[in-house]
Amino acid sequence: MKSLRYPAGWLPVLVVLGLAGVPALAALTQDSFLVSFFARVLIYAIAATALNIALGFGGLVSLGHALFLGIGMYSVALPAHFGITSGWVHLAWCIGACAMVGAVTGAISLRTTGIGFIMITLAFAQMGYFVIVSLKQFGGDDGLTITGASEFFGHALSSAQAVYAASLILLVALLLWTARMRHSPFGMALRGGRQNARRVASIGLAPREYQLAAYVLSAVLCGLAGLLFANLNAYASPSTMAWTVSGELIVMVVLGGMGSVAGPLLGAVVFLGIEEVFKVLTEHWMAPFGLAILAVALLGRTGLMGWLEHFTPRAKAAREEPKP
Repeated sequence: MKSLRYPAGWLPVLVVLGLAGVPALAALTQDSFLVSFFARVLIYAIAATALNIALGFGGLVSLGHALFLGIGMYSVALPAHFGITSGWVHLAWCIGACAMVGAVTGAISLRTTGIGFIMITLAFAQMGYFVIVSLKQFGGDDGLTITGASEFFGHALSSAQAVYAASLILLVALLLWTARMRHSPFGMALRGGRQNARRVASIGLAPREYQLAAYVLSAVLCGLAGLLFANLNAYASPSTMAWTVSGELIVMVVLGGMGSVAGPLLGAVVFLGIEEVFKVLTEHWMAPFGLAILAVALLGRTGLMGWLEHFTPRAKAAREEPKP
């Protein structure tokens, strides 16, 4: 983790602490919307952090991660439709389905690179969307209402407060794990393969296998975000699998800083925060919203975390070093 003496270190910690205080603020102001909105922010931050493992560390530009978000949602909706409310069953279905689909689609997609990889992942997401739409007995295009929330240790995720607490715990654990994984042998091999796959292969490692492992891991974690999202909305919709949702996750990762630990969190907070502000200010919020995102992106190609790292001594020394 970055030193807490500099913005790149203390700002993410401050954001997490602020998110932890949202339920207390909501109770004080009697504004239940705060909990619902920031629970959505936390869930998207989890999904963006999951995507960052494949995109930021592995260099895999996936336009199909909304598929796993949808699988996570229907891992709650379908069992609940048959009266199964055990969260452990929902979790098992979520992890198993996302791992299996991620392994199959990842193995096929990784046979290509660049635009080919992007289009194949998009195609798989669209296939998942149309499969769910075709299941008319489970709501089809109208989606499926969830009649029973996931239950863990006798407690159901039936309220926004419960989902908020579970999402915050999962997000913090995921950020801490990502910070360690980034500098682990697996993380370093993954990042090395993104920069130069031939050099990694020359020392006896298989970059493609590391990328596939990262893709499957990313798919499972994104599915967990979908599981939480389903409990928050008490509803599962095929629209969650739309390519636009995958695009939003990519924007969050790029906006916050690809390959950084806290970048996806900052990207989700800024993206959804700006969106909500413009929705309040104007009916035609999409135009100024797009301009605002463009302005933030122009702060630096490395995203918000890259911009914050300009204040670290190493970055200052690099800027002040005379060029030959």
